[in-house]
Amino acid sequence: MRYFIPILFFMSFLSCSKSGNKKVDISKINVKTDVQRFEQKFYANSPEKLNELKTQFPYLFPKGNPDSVWINKMQNKDEQELFAASQKIYADFSSETKQLETLFKSIKYYYPTFKEPKVITILSNVDYNNNIVLADSLLFISLDIFLGKDSEIYQEFPNYIKQNYTKEHMIVAVAEKFAVLKIPPAESNSYISRMIQEGKKTALVQAFLPNVNAAEIIGYTNEQYIWAEKSEVEIWKYFIQNLMLYSTDPELSTRFIDDAPFSKFFLEVDKDSPGKIGAWFGWQIVEAYLKNNEVTIQQAMLMNNEEIFKRSKYKPKK
Repeated sequence: MRYFIPILFFMSFLSCSKSGNKKVDISKINVKTDVQRFEQKFYANSPEKLNELKTQFPYLFPKGNPDSVWINKMQNKDEQELFAASQKIYADFSSETKQLETLFKSIKYYYPTFKEPKVITILSNVDYNNNIVLADSLLFISLDIFLGKDSEIYQEFPNYIKQNYTKEHMIVAVAEKFAVLKIPPAESNSYISRMIQEGKKTALVQAFLPNVNAAEIIGYTNEQYIWAEKSEVEIWKYFIQNLMLYSTDPELSTRFIDDAPFSKFFLEVDKDSPGKIGAWFGWQIVEAYLKNNEVTIQQAMLMNNEEIFKRSKYKPKK
């Protein structure tokens, strides 16, 4: 166990055509879903319970800090307010526990050697870069990153960031942490390879979460997903005409793959587009590859990205 977590801690209806990955029978798969509510035990307790907490969660209390540090944190006004906000939504975590159990079963279906982690809910002072941390056999979920996009806590955050700070997206964020572990680094730095690398992740997350709609899987609103579908032909034509597919220009990731308020075609259409449209195209290509080849999704995750593109027979839907 590497004890680096304290650094992180203490600092519908979709009217689009993509119906989702096929559902599989996970009813006979057994998993243990152990959820520990650290934030409840920490912020709702008195300083007298500190030693007990340090014994129960030693990885969250690095040596060298005096007890006064933890007591001050426990009683800090701002953190108590954050705790109160999280408990309005997550005092009862039973629904989320059930979601996690179903996710763990799905992962185990595809990867039988998977060992479900112990889940620990925490607060991270809205550290959105570490909303979900997977460390060895521990999975940390920062509840203060999933309070709802309209939460006052996020009022200074841009919309494209906070639109996924919801209860519904929490399970997607967790699934992504496990998906990336099953995908080796890309062999090529071409734009098409980078798109497909992201597409692999999204396709695997959808396989893990077949009941979650397509827009939620990629982190789009329904309207953004529909825009992507309707614009598929024209955008693909733009990529082809501008000789982008095999370009190694790193700016293409910034423009079309990274999280952003919109994709950057440097055209009037930019204002209507969602960010990371290249990742969306990568997903469509991976899905086309799975459809047009006799291959499992586990095998696809290990395939060369450019080979996936060549064998996908991908064509934008007109």
